[in-house]
Amino acid sequence: MATLVSFKEKIKGVGGDASYEAKAHVLREQLEAKIPASLRLPPAILEDPPLDVTRIPETCGLLTPQELAITELDATAVCQKIAAGELTAVEAVTAFGKRAAIAHQLTACLMDFFLDDGIKQAQQLDDYFRKEGKVIGPLHGLPISVKSHCPIKGTLGCGGFLVNIETSTEDCDMTSILRSLGAVFYVKTNQPQSLMHLESQSTYGRVLNPHNTNLTPGGSSGGESALVAMKGSCMGLGTDGGGSIRGPSAHCGIYGILPSSRTTPTHGLLFYSVIMARTESMLPQAQYVAQHETCGSSSKLSLAPILHSETQTYCPFHLKVPDLTQKKLRVGIMMHDGVVMPHPPTIRALKLVKAKLQASSEVEVVDYIPYDHDRGYSIVRELYYEDGGATVRRLLQEGGEDMHPLTEWVISPPHVKDHDAAQVWKLRDQRDVFRREYSDHWWSQNVDVVVCPPFQAIWNLLDYPGAVFPTGLVADPAVDMYQEPPIPMSAADEYNISIYDAAIFKGAPVSLQTVSRRFNDGLVLAAQDVIERILKS
Repeated sequence: MATLVSFKEKIKGVGGDASYEAKAHVLREQLEAKIPASLRLPPAILEDPPLDVTRIPETCGLLTPQELAITELDATAVCQKIAAGELTAVEAVTAFGKRAAIAHQLTACLMDFFLDDGIKQAQQLDDYFRKEGKVIGPLHGLPISVKSHCPIKGTLGCGGFLVNIETSTEDCDMTSILRSLGAVFYVKTNQPQSLMHLESQSTYGRVLNPHNTNLTPGGSSGGESALVAMKGSCMGLGTDGGGSIRGPSAHCGIYGILPSSRTTPTHGLLFYSVIMARTESMLPQAQYVAQHETCGSSSKLSLAPILHSETQTYCPFHLKVPDLTQKKLRVGIMMHDGVVMPHPPTIRALKLVKAKLQASSEVEVVDYIPYDHDRGYSIVRELYYEDGGATVRRLLQEGGEDMHPLTEWVISPPHVKDHDAAQVWKLRDQRDVFRREYSDHWWSQNVDVVVCPPFQAIWNLLDYPGAVFPTGLVADPAVDMYQEPPIPMSAADEYNISIYDAAIFKGAPVSLQTVSRRFNDGLVLAAQDVIERILKS
């Protein structure tokens, strides 16, 4: 289907001065050279691909039937088959690596491709399995894709700017732990300039949503979400400081987890060293994972071994998370945040979930009333850049990189300003007062979990864990129309209403989020299982 904007223009990256353009050109050429000729899509496909490119890996003829079958497996099944001797680690990473190469040509989802290294790592695991008759850990042989700013030794990494793209000399703590559990690495995925966008456009190009390439896959873990949605990975490592896992997971119809802070180590992430300067105001959480499966079971596969590994040896602040379950859940349904009303597809999904849960004897359902989210958003935006965005401006200037419009928006006054020490103390006190007030409000609502639209930075501010799950619905212009002119609840909502066009969102996955209080990560996952099962019954 031809579009008004060419495919080449869609995936165009961030620009800059002559020096920037020269360096960016070399980096992009190096990445393209790593894609084998045997995995190149025909020019006819790339010149005018359909809006939905998710089926191209199955129809392009570049993958064998066995490789296609392997890439249809979720992470749990891959690990089970490898442990049973029914699948080798080499076969698994080869299949997912080849599919990742195809996915990148259609969505610009990668920033490094090192399948040969992944195959060597997998071969060592296969040799161990043949010799010892057992796996080295619960993730033995599982191919895992990794977001750009999570270092893997010997591969390219990036803190969100051209000036800090570099070859990592060591694994970060998370990739080190995953490696020790048996994970195999083969790609690094694309992310946006500054890592603080809910879309993903960088030196390496703009990542596209594979369900509809006129749409974004979200950000900042947009490369991960697009790759997983294309089944070029069944599990990916990302980060979330304001929706950066949950947004992309929702946009691409996959699963994503935001854990409570300090439950997984973040030491070594490039994001800390260039933006937050290790500030304690906000702790962007490494992980978590996205799966293309039909249920969220692989969330536990990925989360449990990391939480129960000896991560204290990596992170002195690490806290264990109890696995909480309850016989009967009390679920709050939050239709909106009091600031912006969701678009019609999300409203339809929330109403469906509410009706299904109300009809079930397993749960109690109440309407959850949000507490002063607008104030919370103001606090969190100011917390993100305590230096007023000075570091971002410096890094862009050093690299000759143009400032992306979303970067300019996120570091602009009045929410962002330079703070002295006393102002930082006052701001953090405002954060803690808000957290206490919100905690009291949560208890007054008497809920275990809340089901709500799929991403808001409010949960990062509160440090409440959340898990995104696909509802199985897709946006449908025939039904997802405003029945009558909506009345905006705020200036932000007025803008949100103005940008909605049902036709543009056709076919986009519709997802929701389950949230609970801090350190109730186990409860979030258990509740998601119950809610999904009832929804699909």
